[in-house]
Amino acid sequence: MPLTRGRILGYDNERMVFRFSMLYGDEEVECQISAAAIDELVGGPKGSYVDRQTQFSQLRQTIESLASAKFATGPVVRGNALRIFAKDIPKAIPRAASEWPKRQRR
Repeated sequence: MPLTRGRILGYDNERMVFRFSMLYGDEEVECQISAAAIDELVGGPKGSYVDRQTQFSQLRQTIESLASAKFATGPVVRGNALRIFAKDIPKAIPRAASEWPKRQRR
């Protein structure tokens, strides 16, 4: 069974992770994605301060898919957070919009 959407818990400045939850049936699974992993998804850091809430909202479906896939492929210890790091970002995911294929004009 795949994980389903849970709650947004917010950015933790001390740990440099964005916290959110997913649901496995009725059980809540705490998840975290590192700032470096978010930067990897958006094509690099964007300035000295970035609005991680906005970035998470824009990338939510992709991030939740990554969390669900990681949950399905490995053991998760009950009570521990499922963590997504930059190394977990598949190279096949388009990064910045500048790297997306251009549409041909007709």
